[in-house]
Amino acid sequence: MARTNRETDTDMANTPQARKRIRRNNRRAEINTARMSRIRGFVKKVEAACEAGDKPAAAEALKAAQPEMARGVARGVMHKNTVARKMSRLSKRVAAL
Repeated sequence: MARTNRETDTDMANTPQARKRIRRNNRRAEINTARMSRIRGFVKKVEAACEAGDKPAAAEALKAAQPEMARGVARGVMHKNTVARKMSRLSKRVAAL
């Protein structure tokens, strides 16, 4: 496997295919990082509303977070069971308010 430095884009690949793969992997890594960050932001909104004890806001935030998390599974950024577990725990916290 070729090594790369994402900041400087210097690679140790010897073949054109490997160089292309490195470029592609770097592009996908940026996209996936942005996706995960977006999902974490939605989850944090739910958790913040739960901490504040604001049930309507928490329910609304959860309603917005669920499709984002499901999209993460569909795009292969998160594992299905991980998302199921997180959704379950968040739903439980919102219901307990």
